[in-house]
Amino acid sequence: MLAIIGGSGLTQLSTLEITHREVVRTPYGEPSGALTFGELSCTPVVFLARHGYGHTIPPHQVNYRANLWALKQVKASAVVSVASVGGIRTDFAPGTLVIPHQIIDYTWGRKSTFFEGAEESVRHIDFTEPYDAKLRQRLLAAAAAAGEHVFDGGVYAATQGPRLETAAEINRLERDGADLVGMTGMPEAALARELELPYAALSVVANYAAGRSASEHAIQFDSIELVLQEAMIRVRCVLEHLCKA
Repeated sequence: MLAIIGGSGLTQLSTLEITHREVVRTPYGEPSGALTFGELSCTPVVFLARHGYGHTIPPHQVNYRANLWALKQVKASAVVSVASVGGIRTDFAPGTLVIPHQIIDYTWGRKSTFFEGAEESVRHIDFTEPYDAKLRQRLLAAAAAAGEHVFDGGVYAATQGPRLETAAEINRLERDGADLVGMTGMPEAALARELELPYAALSVVANYAAGRSASEHAIQFDSIELVLQEAMIRVRCVLEHLCKA
């Protein structure tokens, strides 16, 4: 069963034929909300809104451990993350879809491992390639089948939020090699790896990152909403073809 975690702009899957919802308890507290079960293109799917179904949970307060644990508990076989990002690269314009291949983590203070505490021994995971290669290829194939152009690869910078970055911070991220900037990519990807859940991301560029727009000095939030509304139609199409494969 495929799990889909929706971020800003995807608090529900309108094409999901819902069968039931389930509240899942975890040793790590409450997930962002009840899990929504159903079928997408005749394939079993479980959906979770990362920020809650009313979009009330900021990025730094998402209970990433509870979310991933709950999905593992209900027998999810893989996780696709959908999230909005800012485009640092000039060709990552608003509305662009990207399947990133690498992560740089700038977050702090988040619960980032299941292996801690007096009763847990320290364990290390190989995180050389943070996204599952086979799941990434499935996403790329689904996008091609849907006729949707996506960029294959990009370095995702995970920042703390909830505020957006300064222009100087974006300059720093670019010097570090980042192509995209978002607030929810970590520790989500690492926790999925700890649980041995194949994990990949479909990033939606909602806006140019700070200081990257040629026409505006400040980010216009009204235009972000319009971009996300259009882009999420394409995202749903890609997900439907992913489930058909």
